[in-house]
Amino acid sequence: MFLAQQDLIFSLEGVLVMQFKLYRKKISYSCCVLLLAGLLGGCASNVGQTIEPINGSELEPVATMVESYGDIELPIEMVLDSKNSMAMRTDSFQGGIHVYRGRVQVSSLRDYIIASMRNNKWKRVGEASYNNVMLAFTKPNKTCMVVLSESSAGVFGKTEANFYVTVDVAAASRLNPFGEPIK
Repeated sequence: MFLAQQDLIFSLEGVLVMQFKLYRKKISYSCCVLLLAGLLGGCASNVGQTIEPINGSELEPVATMVESYGDIELPIEMVLDSKNSMAMRTDSFQGGIHVYRGRVQVSSLRDYIIASMRNNKWKRVGEASYNNVMLAFTKPNKTCMVVLSESSAGVFGKTEANFYVTVDVAAASRLNPFGEPIK
């Protein structure tokens, strides 16, 4: 009697295993069909619809300009430290020292500045690095020196970017330093 019960259990197990394999295949096929239907249904809902362009005022800014120069960009994470910055503007000269701070890595900020200056037609004329990174750029009537440094707070500190910018306004408009036209 014990052997008959054991044989019955083994045969029931065999039937259950076979039914499970059969249902597993059906479930797999059903899942694939549902997935395919979902993908096709999602794509079909976009047919005939047009995508409206995004209004420029709806976009978040990705860069900030250094003061009023218009051709020196920084990542949006960098914020002007107005207490430690100063600017000067005369009829023939514009320039200043502009200090920015933000939570970015010095190496990525360096790469960003080099790429954005190149895109704005600045020529890189020098670079030096040890503890800090110094970059030098020129244009026909402009110079820009940038010193990048990390604060002493380590990982949680901020990166500082000091911009030393000069613009010879007289040279740009063909005037001498006294604002008179060059003949």
